[in-house]
Amino acid sequence: MKAIIEATKKAGMDERAAVVAIATSLQESKLENLGHLGDRNDHDSQGLFQQRPSSGWGTVEQITDPEYSTTAFLEGLKQVEGWQDMPLTKAAQTVQVSANPFHYAQWETQAADLVAEHWTS
Repeated sequence: MKAIIEATKKAGMDERAAVVAIATSLQESKLENLGHLGDRNDHDSQGLFQQRPSSGWGTVEQITDPEYSTTAFLEGLKQVEGWQDMPLTKAAQTVQVSANPFHYAQWETQAADLVAEHWTS
């Protein structure tokens, strides 16, 4: 979680971006930097954001690096016009293209609390 906040700051993005990123990671991996899970994997998804090398997110080494994977997610978020003002689940889904697009919303309050607690520390 701290790696996501730091990468967000380094990317010059605000607390809202960190909330979207953390909520996304909570949904995708429960903030765990997951490696390959065999039959339990969704295709070749790995890392905090369950990004896929086969979808162009980067190499396995890259997408399992918290700073890289967060930066890749944020670069995708920057491409979503109006992401700052849209519901979190829509912004996250536009980047992630998940089979479960509405599941991100359940993490928004927890993500906002984590960012509020750790943004200035």
